[in-house]
Amino acid sequence: MNFIELAKKRYSVRSYSSRKVEKEILNKILEAGNIAPTAKNQQPQRIYVVEDTAMLAKLDTLTPCRYNAPTVLIFTYDTDDDWKNPNEAGIHSGIEDVSIVATHIMLQAAELGLGTTWCNMFGNTALEEAFDLPANEKSVLFMDLGYAAEDAEPSPGHTEKKPLADTVRYLK
Repeated sequence: MNFIELAKKRYSVRSYSSRKVEKEILNKILEAGNIAPTAKNQQPQRIYVVEDTAMLAKLDTLTPCRYNAPTVLIFTYDTDDDWKNPNEAGIHSGIEDVSIVATHIMLQAAELGLGTTWCNMFGNTALEEAFDLPANEKSVLFMDLGYAAEDAEPSPGHTEKKPLADTVRYLK
């Protein structure tokens, strides 16, 4: 399968089977994130793997978007490690770096036959407090990870995309 086919195949899974993600598969997925490019290769991302039943239940109190996934990855960035733009105060790479890493993970999971859902429908501060994350780490997203249930399917309109002319501009 080529990249475009893989990208078209992937969708947000909103119904997961109870099948656990095998450790070898999870490690391959995490490795894809580890090789993702980050600003100046500073790698500020931190990924928390949540598989424990009590921890998953805690996550369920923070969002309706776990969809019974057996594994959830919480993505944060270390504010001490992310690149700071020397040309403009307040501009840094943490969110972008985490997004690149999460995209690598999401697509690697799809290639390996697993489903994901990228979620940022939660209170970031509430999540950081609930999981007792270090003060210098900021949460960006969590990602459901697992095998799609037999009845899982893409949301209506999943394949509907705007024409390139609506989203791309050439500067002259």
